[in-house]
Amino acid sequence: MFDLNGALERFAGKLALENILAAGVTLLVCLVAVRLLLKLARRLLARTKLEERIRRYILTLLKLLLYTLTVVFTAGSLGVNMTSLVALLSVGSLGITLAAEDVLGNVAGGLVILSSHPFAIGDYIESGGISGTVEEINLNHTKLVTPDGLTALLPNKELAASKLTNYTALGRRRIVWKMSAAYDAPTETVKAACYRAVEATPRILADPAPAVYLTDFGESGIDFTVYCWATAADFWTTQFALAENLRKEFDRAGVEIPYRKLDVHIQKDEAR
Repeated sequence: MFDLNGALERFAGKLALENILAAGVTLLVCLVAVRLLLKLARRLLARTKLEERIRRYILTLLKLLLYTLTVVFTAGSLGVNMTSLVALLSVGSLGITLAAEDVLGNVAGGLVILSSHPFAIGDYIESGGISGTVEEINLNHTKLVTPDGLTALLPNKELAASKLTNYTALGRRRIVWKMSAAYDAPTETVKAACYRAVEATPRILADPAPAVYLTDFGESGIDFTVYCWATAADFWTTQFALAENLRKEFDRAGVEIPYRKLDVHIQKDEAR
């Protein structure tokens, strides 16, 4: 008569038939439990305000954890030394963590960015001396398009931990433009010319109201600063249009825009 138990012991390295059956039951139970837990996790995440990408990432990590536990429990049912297995998994996970430290840091930063929403696609931001419009956000990096048409990839690890300025979060941006006038130009004349330039520039917002102030006394002239607002989408176009109108209104009002002058005097030595 064929000895099934003996054959299994020789084939599986002296594993008892009872252990194999227990491992099969454990595996079946674990797979059913994994399926139910993942289904429950999907329902719970669907009720949150997290983005779809974050929900997918969380489910992927949860699935990896549950299947790892399934392998551990099944191996334990087979009689494998759990202490050695856990130690092996710990060493392996430590090695992976050290090798992928930057990648994991970027992933953590990406999750922070996607969950806290400091900026969104289409926002104009600045961080680490680099500014541009956000084109893409993923777990590893954030892609910006700079005003001069270049593509910049910012690591999420640094982006989440560094100082960040979002210029379009409010939906509008303030235009600050400084103009210099000669000292002999009356203050009211210069301010009136600035306000006419603001009125002649389309897409400048009426609220908050534009303002013009005398802000500094320079070496060659008096500095006036124009403050006004435009929508984020119209910021650059409006700013350049305002600069052109300021030049026109200064010319019409006869206000001189000063510049540095250097007078050179040549003195000839008298003939001896």
